[in-house]
Amino acid sequence: MKELLNHILPVAKSVLFALVVFVAGHFMIKYATGRINKIVDKGKFDDTLKPFIKSFTSAALKILLIVAVISILGIETSSFVALFGTAGLAIGLAFQGTLSNFAGGVLILITKPFKVGDFIEANGFSGTVEGIQILYTNLVTPDNRVIHIPNGSLSNASIMNYSEKPFRRFEHNFRVAHDADHEKIVRVLTEVVESHPLILDDPKPFVRMTAHSESALIYTVRAWAKSEDFWTASYDVVEQVKKRFDEEGISIPYPQVDLHIKSKTG
Repeated sequence: MKELLNHILPVAKSVLFALVVFVAGHFMIKYATGRINKIVDKGKFDDTLKPFIKSFTSAALKILLIVAVISILGIETSSFVALFGTAGLAIGLAFQGTLSNFAGGVLILITKPFKVGDFIEANGFSGTVEGIQILYTNLVTPDNRVIHIPNGSLSNASIMNYSEKPFRRFEHNFRVAHDADHEKIVRVLTEVVESHPLILDDPKPFVRMTAHSESALIYTVRAWAKSEDFWTASYDVVEQVKKRFDEEGISIPYPQVDLHIKSKTG
């Protein structure tokens, strides 16, 4: 019995000490990550880097805690290194998706195809980039849903960034009757775009008749606005053209034909 106790007591002490270290380490990591997060938030870091630094720091500290607990339990960490080396292929296959996502996150931060706050479209989703984490990039859709896209697939995907350039051009096609006064149409459309405060004078707005169809003449308006004003300016033009057409007595034919001609923005 005495010999049994002599074997059990050291093990129990190691387990108890390891448990204390684990619990204390957990709270210390929570405190440390909180402090680090505040420093990162207040520091002059790129907004795109901040979420990645926070999540990476938290993961690294937790790994160190696990290694420390293993050492306290008397298990040689070198044995684990050898074990992982032997089972490297199996581990690599099991975690290849995770490793790919981590590498993808690093690649995104290096190449910077987008940054936090940009509105992007990728992998069939579109939204504003909320944060780039270790494994996932978070997008917030216009209707306030959050989409978590794996960094691995995102780093290899075609990405459309709507916010990268300071200016964007919209295009609208307007249908008018064949007997409409051409000069009046051009004048009205030109006045609408040139009088709008959010539409840029340079590049100069484009207003021309661009197509004839069986039921209507097609006039195209192209104009530029700042990226943050794009949608407001685009929708305003559509509304104001309808209002001005009504005031000027310009008829808009509505037969459901020529469906291949449609208004575009982009």
